[in-house]
Amino acid sequence: MTDPDRQADAPPSLARRLLSVPEVGILIPLVALVLFFYAREPAFLNRESITTILRFMAFVGIIAVGQTLLIIVGEIDISVGSVAGLGAIIAAHLMAKADWCAGAAIGFALLACAAIGLFNGFLITRLGVPAFIATIGMLYMARGVKYVICGGFPVSGLPEAIKRFGAQEPLGTNWAFVIFIGLIIVGDLVLRRTVYGRALYATGGNIEVARLAGINTFWIKMSAFATCSLLSGLAGILLMAQLRSGSTTIGDGWELKVIAGTVVGGVSLLGGAGSMLGTLIGVTILFVVENGLVFIKVDPHWQTVAIGLVMILAVMVDMARRTGKLDVRRWLALATRASWLKGSKPDVKEKGQ
Repeated sequence: MTDPDRQADAPPSLARRLLSVPEVGILIPLVALVLFFYAREPAFLNRESITTILRFMAFVGIIAVGQTLLIIVGEIDISVGSVAGLGAIIAAHLMAKADWCAGAAIGFALLACAAIGLFNGFLITRLGVPAFIATIGMLYMARGVKYVICGGFPVSGLPEAIKRFGAQEPLGTNWAFVIFIGLIIVGDLVLRRTVYGRALYATGGNIEVARLAGINTFWIKMSAFATCSLLSGLAGILLMAQLRSGSTTIGDGWELKVIAGTVVGGVSLLGGAGSMLGTLIGVTILFVVENGLVFIKVDPHWQTVAIGLVMILAVMVDMARRTGKLDVRRWLALATRASWLKGSKPDVKEKGQ
């Protein structure tokens, strides 16, 4: 056996083991982006800037947790932004106009959002409507119902308890960020340590095999749709509390950021692959890019272009990885072999002499 073969068969080094972890491959671009923006503008890493990123990414991040579960099972929900806005308006209207107590109003709004998710799931899993079409339709329906409820105007007059809650800054950020991190931890445990988590991966990986294994794929998908919509409503309500009113703009454009964050985080649009840690890193990358471009004074319209470009690149990398065209271990093995050959060149010269 030649020396290159022995090196290839040797136990992988710590660096190779780390690089074979998908989340590490996503973390490297995040570190590079942070260093780039810091080099261009040192104020990028001041406390105020970091706090701003954490506060604003939390709302999209909460929804991204639900979207991660949904994409893992091979589905997608494009209505999450409108559902978030609808949940916020329902809760605000019931508290300010119908004199409901905060707990009852928020509970009803969350149940309404979960019901929307179940409706989406039924259309897709039972009636065979493509997820893209069904959730695009729900996006417009939820947005329309939101405007019908509020008449196109923000809902003010929220209870003082909600305003105080929204003004609090736990850990120097907001409650949305604390809840987001809590959901990431719980979601990670569910995916890695529970039967339900394994059923999610199995359903997204190969639904026919999952059915043969005795998994009720219908209820697995329905639960993922309901969870995604419920978390959308929760994010909208948390922003409503922070704004101290039911703004009609809550949730606008969130659907694209949610999908971009999850895809950048390595959650495969083909289903069956992804992690909560990856989603956390992906959402962070998205808002680092957005905030960094503001700091280096890039035109706001180019910021949208940058986010779209990041998402396209992430999908291309995911497709290459899934089809075997991007194999980190293979490239590392080739690099190892190349380094050995380079080191053996002096011996070849000596032999020729």
